[in-house]
Amino acid sequence: MSLGKRIQERRETLGLSQAALAKLLGVSQSTVGNYEAGISFPKEEVMLRLFDCLETDPNALFRDSFREGGRVPTHSERQLLEGYRGLSPRGKETVRSVVEALCAYRDEVEESRTNREPRVIPLYRSPAAAGYAAPVFGEDFDSIAVTEDVPQAAEFAVRIQGDSMAPYIPDGSVAYVNRDPLGPGDVGIFCVDGDIFCKQYYKDPAGVVYLFSLNRARADADIVLLPGSSRGLACFGRVIMHALPLPGKA
Repeated sequence: MSLGKRIQERRETLGLSQAALAKLLGVSQSTVGNYEAGISFPKEEVMLRLFDCLETDPNALFRDSFREGGRVPTHSERQLLEGYRGLSPRGKETVRSVVEALCAYRDEVEESRTNREPRVIPLYRSPAAAGYAAPVFGEDFDSIAVTEDVPQAAEFAVRIQGDSMAPYIPDGSVAYVNRDPLGPGDVGIFCVDGDIFCKQYYKDPAGVVYLFSLNRARADADIVLLPGSSRGLACFGRVIMHALPLPGKA
């Protein structure tokens, strides 16, 4: 026998109408009808009142045929419900108050998540050729929302043009960037002598900095910076992507 049928059977045994039981539970008559028809299942705080109103215990309603959307109550859930039955009226009221407060907090958190405006980050507009990127301060950009399609750690984004980072970062694609420190093999957004590049980073023990093109057919676009070089180098951030082997180290 289903839970709904057991609720109905016990209600009728006690001589309660659906309307009377609904009033005791603090729900509508149609809600009680849905419980008995198996359309919906009582919430936690309602279930606690249900045991009192029907003057029964969890085992009498659940037994081994009970299903909640196909899920059998766990042993710990049954222990909690049975423990509730052994409390004094004041203890039961305290448990109900705590459960109702927790459920209200849960609903408030869920509503907040649903209504919260997504975080936005700048997507810089101007691309340049052969793997350049363009996060130049003061440059025009569009704001994009950080939704499930955008990495949560992204702090800004750049649009890449050219094939020097293909196939990992194709021509015209968007690279998402944060400001985490770079390690060997990471891809970053760099400024070299005023020009902006998207390249794979490596610094050897001698202090030579290599900015590699991921597309090795475009090795001509690699950049090598020697120690003590007068060339300027700055890193804007790390491109969020899986780690890749360095050229010759695969």
